Amino acid sequence: MDDQNKNLILATALSFVVILIWFVLFPPPEPDTPVDGTVQTTANTPADATVPVVTAEGDAPAVISTAPQTRTEALQAAPRVQIETPSLTGSISLMGGRINDLQLKGYRTSTDDGAPIVTMLSPQGSLDAYYALQGWAAGAGIEANAVPGPDTQWTLSAGDILGVGNPVSLSWDNGAGQTFGRTISVDENFMFSMSQTVTNNGDAPVTLAPYGMIVQHTQPDDLENFFILHEGAVAIADDELSETDWDDIAEAEVDPAWGRQAIVQEDVTQGWIGFTDHFWQAILIPSEGQTFDQALTYDARSDIYRAVTRLPTQTIAAGASTEVTTQLFAGAKEWAILRDYEDAGVPKFIDSIDWGWFFFLTKPIFWLLHEINKLIGNMGWAIIGLTLIIKAVLFPLAYKSYVSMAKMKELQPEMEKLKEAAGDDRQKMQQGMMELYKKNKVNPAAGCLPILLQIPIFFSLYKVIFVTIELRHAPWFGVFQDLSAPDPTSIFNFYGFAPWGTPEPGSIMALVFIGILPLLLGISMWLQQKLNPAPTDPTQQMIFAWMPWVFMFMLGSFASGLVVYWIANNTITFTQQYLIMRSQGYKPDLMGNIKGSFKRNKAPDAANAPKAPSGKNKK
Repeated sequence: MDDQNKNLILATALSFVVILIWFVLFPPPEPDTPVDGTVQTTANTPADATVPVVTAEGDAPAVISTAPQTRTEALQAAPRVQIETPSLTGSISLMGGRINDLQLKGYRTSTDDGAPIVTMLSPQGSLDAYYALQGWAAGAGIEANAVPGPDTQWTLSAGDILGVGNPVSLSWDNGAGQTFGRTISVDENFMFSMSQTVTNNGDAPVTLAPYGMIVQHTQPDDLENFFILHEGAVAIADDELSETDWDDIAEAEVDPAWGRQAIVQEDVTQGWIGFTDHFWQAILIPSEGQTFDQALTYDARSDIYRAVTRLPTQTIAAGASTEVTTQLFAGAKEWAILRDYEDAGVPKFIDSIDWGWFFFLTKPIFWLLHEINKLIGNMGWAIIGLTLIIKAVLFPLAYKSYVSMAKMKELQPEMEKLKEAAGDDRQKMQQGMMELYKKNKVNPAAGCLPILLQIPIFFSLYKVIFVTIELRHAPWFGVFQDLSAPDPTSIFNFYGFAPWGTPEPGSIMALVFIGILPLLLGISMWLQQKLNPAPTDPTQQMIFAWMPWVFMFMLGSFASGLVVYWIANNTITFTQQYLIMRSQGYKPDLMGNIKGSFKRNKAPDAANAPKAPSGKNKK
C-alpha cells in the first residue's frame, strides 16, 4: 500500500469514526403547594436583623390532591388583565398578581397550516403550570399574612390592557398600615419591567425583602433530552455562567436557610437567573447595581422547581416608602434581541443560548451565518454562502494539501522502483520514501489536515443549526421548509411522485428510505473519490467503495441545513482539488475512474492466463 493511500484511508477512517461516535452518542432527537414569601429566622440573629427567606407558604402540607385543570379552566379561576403586544398575547392574574398566561405570536408549534402559536407561560392548576411572580418576604415588624400572597386579590388601579407604552398598575392594602403597589410595563419584544412599591402608613418600621420567582410545576413534558442541548436552569453570577440540569436541582442538598433542596449563590452584584429549554426561556433580571442572592430550589413534596432572586432586606420607617425595579424576560432566544438587551446592560445575555464547549467557533459561525442571511434573506442559501467563506478561509491549507497530492502522483513511478529495490526490507523502503519526500518537498500528511479541520467546524455548525431559533422552521425552497429538521422527502414515495406518504420521522423506515439531500451527499462524496484512481488493494477498494454510502445513511437523519452545508462543502472541495491538481500538471482521469468503478471483473487475458501443462507431463 502506497503512502498516499495510507494517508487517505487514515483521514477518511478518522472522520468516519468521529462521526460514527457522534451519531451513537447524540442520536437525532427523539396539585400544588401555593407559592409565597414567608419568614424563617436564622438562629442567633436579632429580630431587627432578621433576613426574610422565600419559601413555600406554611411548608406543611403535602402534595395537594386536587385534580389538574385544563388551561382554559385555570385561566377562568381568577380575574385577569390582558397583555397584548406585537410579540406577545396573554394575561396577568389579579389573584396573586402572577404573570402566568403568555403566548408568542411570532412562533407556531409546527409548520403545518393552522398550527397554534407557542405557549410560553401557563397558570397554576393546569398540567403545565409555569409562571413568574414578584413579592415581599416578611421580616421584623410585619406578619407573614400582611404581605401579598398567592391568594391576594390585587386591584387594577391604572391602565386596562398591558401593551407597549401602556403600563398597568396593581395595588393592595393589607389593612395593617402598609400599601403595596406594582407597576408592570412591557416592550415590543419579550421584556417586562416591574416596579414594586411599599408605603408604610403604620406607626412603626417594618422589614421586608423583595424577591422575584419563576416557578415550574414538575419537569416540562416536552424536553428534548438531547445530549448537546442544555435544558433546565441558566444563570450569570458576576460574569460566571452556570447551567444546571433539572435533575441536578432535584438532587441538590437541603439548605437549612431556604428550607429545601437549593443551589444558592449569595451577594451577586450583577447577573440573572431563570429556566431555559430548546428555544424559549424565562429569566429574572435585577436592576443593574443591585446586590442580590440567587437560588434554584426544589420542593420534593409538591414537585416544584423555582428560580429565585432575593434582594437585600429593607427597613421602611413609619410614613416612608420604598421602590424596587426588576425585569422579566419571557420569550424566544433570538440572537439579535438578546444582543440588544446585552448592549442595554443585561450582562452576557447572549450566553443564555447554549453555545457549547466550542463556543469560540459556534459564536462566530452563527454571527457570520446571521449576517449572510440578512443580506440574502434565505437561510438555505446563507448556509451555502457560509460554506464558500469557510472554504475560502481554509483555501491556503487546501492548496498546499492538493499540491502535495499532485506531486505524490508524479512520484508514483519512483515509489514503485523503491518498492522493487527494497523488496521485503521495509526499513530500507521507508528510508528511501522519506528521502524522496524530502528531495521533492512533499508532505505525505498534508492531505489529512483539511479533513481534520473540517471536523470541529462540522460539529460547531451542527450545534448552531440545532440550538439556534433562527434555524427553527427556516425555509429554503420547495418542500424544504424547516432546515432544522431532517429532509422531508423520501425515496419511499419516489420523492413525491407516488400517491402515498413518507415514513414516520425517526423510524427505521425513515432511516433506510432517505431523502434527496442525503442522496446528493453520497453522490458528492463518491465523485470526490473519483478524482483519484481506486486503490489496487481489494480491502482498500472495499473501504473506499462503501464510505460515501455509509455516510449518506448516517447523515440522512441530521438537520437538512447541515446536509446542505456538507453537500456544498464536498462540491467546492471537488472543484478546488480538480483545478489545483490540473494547475500542477496532473490531470485527474475523472471519467476513466468513474467508468472503472462500474466494470466487472474480467477474465484474465491470454498473456496472464495460466499455462497448460506440457505434453510430457500428460498421461
